[in-house]
Amino acid sequence: MFVRRANYQKRLKDRFSKLFKKGKNLWLMKLITFPGLVLLILLKIAGGCATQEAKNGGAKISFPVLPGKGMAQHDFLYTGEWDYRKPVQTVFLIHKGQVAWFFEVPTKDSTGTMEELGDATMRANGNIVFCRKVGASEITPEKKIIWNYIAPPGTEIHSVEPIGKHKVLMVINGVPARVMLINTKTGKTLNEFTIATGKPAPHLQFRRVRMTPEGTILAAHLDSNTVTEHDIRGKQIWCVTTSPPWSAIRLKNGNTLITTNKGSYISEVDKSGAVVWDISQKDIPDIKLYQLQVAVRLDNGNTIFSNWANNGIKNAADWQNSVQLIEVTREKKVVWALRQWDNPDLGPASSIQILDGMNLDRIPAYRVK
Repeated sequence: MFVRRANYQKRLKDRFSKLFKKGKNLWLMKLITFPGLVLLILLKIAGGCATQEAKNGGAKISFPVLPGKGMAQHDFLYTGEWDYRKPVQTVFLIHKGQVAWFFEVPTKDSTGTMEELGDATMRANGNIVFCRKVGASEITPEKKIIWNYIAPPGTEIHSVEPIGKHKVLMVINGVPARVMLINTKTGKTLNEFTIATGKPAPHLQFRRVRMTPEGTILAAHLDSNTVTEHDIRGKQIWCVTTSPPWSAIRLKNGNTLITTNKGSYISEVDKSGAVVWDISQKDIPDIKLYQLQVAVRLDNGNTIFSNWANNGIKNAADWQNSVQLIEVTREKKVVWALRQWDNPDLGPASSIQILDGMNLDRIPAYRVK
């Protein structure tokens, strides 16, 4: 019996040795025992990857370890739309790899209407401006609301951007849709114009409207398959046709970075509308892409974007299988991917603002313990 077992083990060793190049890993061959051999074969089949574990109804699911440093990769402000799993919706501030600060709003307001946290941005002074579909607010690091705007009946607010110290650029989805520049200190509307929409229903009209460094207004028409640029009086001065655009921002080089709601596609276009860079699922085959909502370009040329999976994964218990944030180089190499659905559960990914270099420790409320 022992002779047969020895012969069997020898044959397995001989087969296993073919997995290695000649002259290499000899130390490993010397250490092989029968149980160890089985383990090594399993590791070879699994690709030798380390794994992370997530809970799913009490069961454990193993995931390959993702590139980057997890939440410690960047300091960032994060929130996401339509997290109907919870009684509250949350804005998270991640600093030094930890939740340094958060703010919650009820998932439904007093009328039973769902609040959706889709846009959140920190001012230079540390205040955070955010919208929640039924309104928009500005909150201090000490969580004091210093400005609040309630959306009129029949309208929605999904885009709000802080401008300077005391102004916000806000869009009221409705009939008609309006772009407003408001002084949050005085409450005065400084400028307002109506903007064309493709649908009378407000929900899918706009998710991002931003002011460019030149002071013009860049609007992603989610319902009209176009990105338009307007002067401060509302006159259209530029446009480009695209798949339904979730967001559009003007880059330092003068190009426009557009994230589309369908096709898991991001493009950078020049002033003529020509695509000079793009990224899609075919460029990242190892990470499933869903609805890409917001993209930001870093000074080093990398692009970070949010990957919102709610519509792509119907069972909310399975959202944990998705990656929420992805960072790629100009060459489309993934250098950071974040899957954070437990301790803490960041929820779906819509809004992302990178806060590297903001010196968050100067603000006591944002210091990590």
